[in-house]
Amino acid sequence: MSTNKDEAKQSLPKQIAITAILLAICIASQFLKNLSVYITGPIINLCLVLAVMMAGLPWGLILAVVTPVTAFFIAANPVMQMVPGILPLIMGGNAVLVLLTALFVKPSVLKKKPYLNVNSIIGAVVSSLVKGLFMGLTISLWLLPTFIPAESPLSANMGVFQFTFSVTQFITALIGFVLFFALWPVLRKVVKKG
Repeated sequence: MSTNKDEAKQSLPKQIAITAILLAICIASQFLKNLSVYITGPIINLCLVLAVMMAGLPWGLILAVVTPVTAFFIAANPVMQMVPGILPLIMGGNAVLVLLTALFVKPSVLKKKPYLNVNSIIGAVVSSLVKGLFMGLTISLWLLPTFIPAESPLSANMGVFQFTFSVTQFITALIGFVLFFALWPVLRKVVKKG
């Protein structure tokens, strides 16, 4: 995971500013969580990808860890409140997306023309799929069935929760990448000017 020359040239204040703006966008989107996870999820995933692309892998990892914590305080769903052990696993799913973006998507986007190419698309799909699988295996198949007792009122919605923390994660990550590919031509120019 070597750093890109442009990333090495970026100043620390610029990386902090980019990450802070992306975190602010994530926090603002979390207030919309009650409307739909298909609004908040893609925005969070977009910001994770942009953090890697614009500020670098360490900053993407910071965002991957911080956003579940802010979500817990802003719009925690009943599952997060009943099973707080879910937070590290959500952080892990975000970190998987960030790491795979740095490994597979970033090199394809920055080194190949056009930036939207077979490698960048495959990288986006694989990154999204592995995030969904990671969260599906750890949260949906292990954590929730283990820590939500059968007598809990939440157990009636177990199928919904399991879908949300697996398939929905894959879909929202994919939508986040679609947004990234749509916005990258403009954002790339803005970053180069700064």
